[in-house]
Amino acid sequence: MPAFTPAEIAYLQGQRLARLATVDSAGNPYVVPVGFRYNADLDTIDIAGTNLGQSQKFRNVARTGRVALEWDNGQVGQGASGLQIRGRGTALSDAAKPFTAPWGAAVADLIRVTPEHITSWGIESPTYTSNSRRVTAEP
Repeated sequence: MPAFTPAEIAYLQGQRLARLATVDSAGNPYVVPVGFRYNADLDTIDIAGTNLGQSQKFRNVARTGRVALEWDNGQVGQGASGLQIRGRGTALSDAAKPFTAPWGAAVADLIRVTPEHITSWGIESPTYTSNSRRVTAEP
């Protein structure tokens, strides 16, 4: 069973950037915008970018494995919508078998996010409603 609802998947597919939160080696939060794609085969979010393997976010994910991702429409109150994921991040690197970046290019490095908790708001109905739930990743 997919972790995301059909409405959440449609919302993700309409977004261009996410905000990725990680924790650095000193325990400080680190938040950056990232390109992504929803990986329907694995029910994950895949993040790629230029020189990703040398980035602070990649090192943070490799060290802690903990991430949060957030998307929103920038509105407050009625009309606000968004999605937040907290879960496991995996820093993957394989130059011999490149991954496909969100823009279609082959890249050697990827961050794969497996959701453990999903919160969405204003997505399932036209009026503001929240859908917060814990999800169990398939082994």
